[in-house]
Amino acid sequence: MNVVFDLDGTLIDSAPDIQAMASKILDELGEPPLSIEDTRRFIGEGAAVFVKRMLQARGIAYSEEDYAEILDRFLAEYTASVDKAVFYPGAFEALQQLSAVGFSLGLCTNKPHAATLAVLGHMKIEPLFDALIAGGMLSSRKPHPGMLQKVIEDMGGGPSLFVGDSEIDAETARRAGVPFALFVGGYRKTRVSQIQHDWQFAHFSELLGIVRAAKDS
Repeated sequence: MNVVFDLDGTLIDSAPDIQAMASKILDELGEPPLSIEDTRRFIGEGAAVFVKRMLQARGIAYSEEDYAEILDRFLAEYTASVDKAVFYPGAFEALQQLSAVGFSLGLCTNKPHAATLAVLGHMKIEPLFDALIAGGMLSSRKPHPGMLQKVIEDMGGGPSLFVGDSEIDAETARRAGVPFALFVGGYRKTRVSQIQHDWQFAHFSELLGIVRAAKDS
């Protein structure tokens, strides 16, 4: 069985890194830093959407050329900003455990590809994944189902479970017709009861049992 994970807000809390680089760019624009709360709220639909939300939060008017320049700057910083990211408690151990008992692991994230590879390398988990699809590798992004469908295809197809933390992940799973397990400790913006899911968990020690239940369902 395939177990496919979202990255930011699911396996790792990368918000402190993103906050630091976003605040650096805002400082260059003469604006105050971004709060960690706003940073977490703006994460989820890729870097391009994050930058627009960041600029709108500061009331910054921008042309298409201004936006393209700021986005390029943001993406350049993004690749190198990995030092503050941390695993959610038990996430690394859960990945190791799932792999050890024979489940195939995949990654499906809107995080830009280069930044994804950088943080996976920094946290030494890239070898655990059999396939990954990150932002920019396809023309679509979550919640379009194409990214999730592609990573499952690259894993050889078959029964799969998607594990994520947000409304976007839940909608991606629904559109792809894949069961969804919601990690409630991430970057979701609404109540758990308002997010469609098949399972929910607050700690990664619960995940193996969920995966086994998904396999047997």
